Amino acid sequence: MKSKFPKFSVFVFLIVSQLFWAQTKVSGIVLDKSNQPIPFANVVFKGSTTGVVSNEDGRFYIESPQKQTILIVAATGFSEREIYLEDAVVYNFKVKLNEIESLNEVVVFTGKTSKKNNPALDILRKIWERKRKNGLYQFDQYQMEKYEKVEFDMNTIDSAFMKNKVFKGMEFVFNHVDTSKVTGKTYLPIFINESLSDVYGDNSQKKVKEKLKANKTSGFEGNQQILSFLKDLYSDYSIYNNHLTFFDKSFTSPLSRTGIDVYNYVLRDSAYIDNKKCYNILFYPRRKNELTFKGDFWVNDTTFAIKKINMAVTKSANINWIKDIYIEQEFEVMNDSVFLLTRDYMMSDFALNKKEDSKGIYGKRTTLYRNHQFNQVKPLAFYKEEVNFIDNEVYQKSDEYWQENRFEKLNKDEAGVYKMLDTLQTVKKFKQMYNLVSILGSGYVEFKNFDYGPIFSSFGFNEVEGVRLRVGGRTYFGPNDPWRIQAFTAYGFNDQQFKYGLSGKWMVDKKNRIIISGGNRRDIEQIGASLTTTNDVMGRSFASSALFTTGSNGKLTNINLSNLSVEIEPVKNLIFQLGISHRTLASASPTFSLDYYTDASRTSTQSEVKQSEANIQIEFMPNRKTIGYGVERDVVDNPYSRFFINYSHGFKGVLNSDFKYEKLQLYYKQPIIIGPLGRTNITMELGKTFGTIPLGLMSVIPGNQTYFTIENTFSNLNFYEFISDQYATLKWDHNFNGRIFARIPFMRKLNWREIIGVRGVYGTISNANRAINASGLAYNAPENMYWEYSAGIGNIFKVFRLDFSWRGNYLNAPDATKFGIKGAFGFHF
Repeated sequence: MKSKFPKFSVFVFLIVSQLFWAQTKVSGIVLDKSNQPIPFANVVFKGSTTGVVSNEDGRFYIESPQKQTILIVAATGFSEREIYLEDAVVYNFKVKLNEIESLNEVVVFTGKTSKKNNPALDILRKIWERKRKNGLYQFDQYQMEKYEKVEFDMNTIDSAFMKNKVFKGMEFVFNHVDTSKVTGKTYLPIFINESLSDVYGDNSQKKVKEKLKANKTSGFEGNQQILSFLKDLYSDYSIYNNHLTFFDKSFTSPLSRTGIDVYNYVLRDSAYIDNKKCYNILFYPRRKNELTFKGDFWVNDTTFAIKKINMAVTKSANINWIKDIYIEQEFEVMNDSVFLLTRDYMMSDFALNKKEDSKGIYGKRTTLYRNHQFNQVKPLAFYKEEVNFIDNEVYQKSDEYWQENRFEKLNKDEAGVYKMLDTLQTVKKFKQMYNLVSILGSGYVEFKNFDYGPIFSSFGFNEVEGVRLRVGGRTYFGPNDPWRIQAFTAYGFNDQQFKYGLSGKWMVDKKNRIIISGGNRRDIEQIGASLTTTNDVMGRSFASSALFTTGSNGKLTNINLSNLSVEIEPVKNLIFQLGISHRTLASASPTFSLDYYTDASRTSTQSEVKQSEANIQIEFMPNRKTIGYGVERDVVDNPYSRFFINYSHGFKGVLNSDFKYEKLQLYYKQPIIIGPLGRTNITMELGKTFGTIPLGLMSVIPGNQTYFTIENTFSNLNFYEFISDQYATLKWDHNFNGRIFARIPFMRKLNWREIIGVRGVYGTISNANRAINASGLAYNAPENMYWEYSAGIGNIFKVFRLDFSWRGNYLNAPDATKFGIKGAFGFHF
């Protein structure tokens, strides 16, 4: 009998061949007759809802899982063109469009659509009217299941890249290279994280709670910096909001009420999707260099709810380190009038530049929702956020659990990435590369159970110490350590003195984060560089040993500080702390004195201050996001308010303390994102000391004699130029994020960002405090309210910022700095 295997093999081969060739992939560029690129052209497979919009350079990539034979390309001002595709995969395809002709003359279009008699805008206005009546907003309460997958991939993988010596011994990783359906570029997964959650919401109480059920990570498991970055990177958003915040930037939503002034809208098509008639509207920006998108959406003709939206950030947008951002959302019809988000996909291409062939990292997030339930009331206490809760079982789910509970199966490359990444971390060369990146990110060199650092504080300079060398470290068993010890020692080659610091923290109660801490530090410090201070043993201002300074930096103090404190966090981001401390202060320089009179006749002086103190402080930081559950946590880099109040009582006679006083300090900072206009920061500080105190315990208005920007200081003040025992400061600065420069043609491509600011301070000194001053330093208080203003340029070469500041008054003060220039380095999106 003949075997059936050959026939079966042929059958399987034919099926597999059909599946393989069913995919259609096309990449190319849209050009006019002069071979100039046409931006924001509409590219779609005929007879489908699969379409894309070309970028500013006219380039596009479109992919379909089915076999497609006709490509339609259209653009405002040009004739539509249908192109027959002979091959299923076409790269570097050139599409030329002809301008529309009328009365035998070429009609020139700028690409901007009319704001009048535009049916797309009529539909948009109906979306605005209904947006609070669509989706989850229709219900008082809701709950649903959520699955989220986050993946990082190296992209633009070519043969030269794979042959690089850097990857010697790691060649096996390239077995997992795949092609992106969005960009058409090759990529290699290097990190994957999955999570399953239950989400609960109460619109009437404006409360949302997410309960994590399972979490699985491979790649850089346990790395606090990466986990923190992920939380900041992929914050939740609603496409219906006027502005969408990504990477600390506020983008104008295509559904925004201000969208008419920002976008062009074109009603492109209509079709039935899931038996519901929908309109297809194309949108693209009116101007370059603004934080906008290009793309299209389908909207229902009755409820005016979004059915599907695809959009990508324009390449000219003023954002660093990101070449592309692509967002895709799908909504399902739950009944005749309810459209709910069921799929949310976001992909970011992180790269050093925006060139087409530049290599980078894809950051991808896929979020799926299902099993929606509505109007099931939960008590208000249910939504109370846990302060420090961690369930380790959610991180230990079996492979069988994930296979059963994932909303969708992993593809072959995602399924293999867990094993590949686990294997990769056993390769010595990879470990070395990973450790180098970790050092640069955290500032610490990792050893077993011990971190050396921070390395960026190893070198310093001031007039007293000369060149200063510092070594230090901390215990580190893992990111969630319940206790930690830190220590350092430093040596000044000029004063030939050793300094040291030792501190420890122990979290005795995890639920309410009850932490006991204490330590001792003997060091040299510039105490005239900050107003609102704490008794943090390891805290030291950058101004104390900046390598480069303007003018004299000899007004330094020898400080011997010991403290003991206990803190509790009964409510998320609300911290109470009670502490005691003892400090000894003495001048560290022969040109600077802390002397004070000890008698009413002003004949006897004392040069050293000994002071015991008790304090209670309250700190509230709403909307602050943290990573980790240990005694120390990393803070996600997102804007949040901070309110801090501290009451201190100085004891006279306790441990030979010299003074009795009471001090009250308040600090408040409020960041405000003003849509496309940028971000404003308002900072206020208030303080008053009740009692008689010497210079060492006074509130010194913080100056800045370095060449670099220091937060909460006055750029044009010298150290100890103003002293006070009661003060009020107000600081305002605003970053326009390039909004103004984007409208200046010759500056547009620089992507610079403009910053302006004003800061002022009012303060006084009591007669009693003036009377005991024997330091030789003239007490000057800003009784006429000192103020200064500044203008700056940020994002110079993407990493540098220059601030130019001017004094507003006190221009004739001795050694007054009327104009100053400060710089700052930083990596910002």
